[in-house]
Amino acid sequence: MKKILFICIGNTCRSQMAKGFFNTLSPKNSADSAGMRPEDHVEPSAIKVMKEVGIDISRYKPKKLTFAMNNVFDILVTMGCVDGCPLTPREKTIAWKIEDPKGKSLDKYRGVRDTIRNHVEKLIVEVTE
Repeated sequence: MKKILFICIGNTCRSQMAKGFFNTLSPKNSADSAGMRPEDHVEPSAIKVMKEVGIDISRYKPKKLTFAMNNVFDILVTMGCVDGCPLTPREKTIAWKIEDPKGKSLDKYRGVRDTIRNHVEKLIVEVTE
């Protein structure tokens, strides 16, 4: 079983969507998410666009990225917002360049959601072979 951690700054949109997709599409593995500066809730627009594809992330809570997480997770995936994250070991970190939809239209959230799904699907194939 692989354990994946998705990371972004506020842990309110992209990393939460990635976690939702990974855990739904790869139930034999496990994912969580965290942020460098976590906010107090998952963005309602992220919850809405994930519900549109049948995934409920409404109970997810943002949490802070810690050094201890490096020992718990096999792979750490940044959303492109944590360039050279000082908390993640280079050999375990994958950097995705995904635009932050926060504060933008639902159509932007949908586009980001679909991009994340594509990345997650490829990641599942790579890590579960």
